Amino acid sequence: MEQSRSLNTLVEIVLSAIAVVVLANILPGISVNNFLTAVVVAAVLVLLNLFVKPILIIFTLPVTIVTFGLFLLVINALIIMICDALVDGFRVNGFWYALLFSILLSIFQSILFALTKKKHA
Repeated sequence: MEQSRSLNTLVEIVLSAIAVVVLANILPGISVNNFLTAVVVAAVLVLLNLFVKPILIIFTLPVTIVTFGLFLLVINALIIMICDALVDGFRVNGFWYALLFSILLSIFQSILFALTKKKHA
């Protein structure tokens, strides 16, 4: 069971890396040097979403409630910008590209993860 969970996490990171490469080729404000860098970006995003995002959500809870959850989009964009600062070879040209990238990445990941879950079910 634990090995299956690790394999699923690894598959999700690779699929996220593919999504990062595709989006970097579509969006002019996003660039990634190569696929290995995209894998690192995907892994860093997993870690940031696991450790940093919950802290940001707690600190901004009043704003998130007032905006009916829309402030979570800002938090997602900030996570992308933190990833930009941490990973060499990954560039995001500003907040608006980070926001668009985070929205499109979420959509891509949802589609890709849904396709892989149907195959395993």
